[in-house]
Amino acid sequence: MPASLPGSTLAQNKANPSLGAFVIFDPLSGPKGSPLDKDLATANQCSTGALSTGIGFGDTDIISINNGADVAQANNSSASIFARGFGYHNIAGEKNAAYTAPPPNGVVATNTVDSTIMYIGGGKCTATANGVAPAVPYTAGVALAGGGNGGSRDGGAGPAFSGFAMRMVTASAGVAVGAAIETGFINRSPRSLVSGESAYGSSTTQFAAAS
Repeated sequence: MPASLPGSTLAQNKANPSLGAFVIFDPLSGPKGSPLDKDLATANQCSTGALSTGIGFGDTDIISINNGADVAQANNSSASIFARGFGYHNIAGEKNAAYTAPPPNGVVATNTVDSTIMYIGGGKCTATANGVAPAVPYTAGVALAGGGNGGSRDGGAGPAFSGFAMRMVTASAGVAVGAAIETGFINRSPRSLVSGESAYGSSTTQFAAAS
């Protein structure tokens, strides 16, 4: 069943909702027509789009520059993001292989699709052969999806529906709700951002079909 968005009507949730609070959901079951969306056309059912992991991620993770005692983090947005356990330009649900220590400002994360960080075994197996079905993790099209507060749940076109990922981005000026924090990533948080604040912006481009 595809994900329902709080604040959207049943009719909207059965189509492609965007109203209500911004929520995150599983990329394999939340977008309509995604690999694990098994809703029958006649059932017209919607769910929460079951999420396996992802606690701690969301559009409300607004990070301000740390101007405290640690001078290494003062006026340094990338280090402040790292201090909160995230990475600059990290895509939520993708493996970030770039950081082993607090980076200098401007260092960009390297993101790799590795579905084992979201699903035990990677969420996909090969066909059974001799009684064995080895795990074969997804290497494309898997990231935490988000929708609501004006952002659509999925791409709205099929048959390979997919959702919209979130990237940690930093505002270079004031950014209203619904405006771009950085090119291609929209502020879906509950409030405007001020210059130097960082948040997970919602992508304007749907991610690839899971494979």
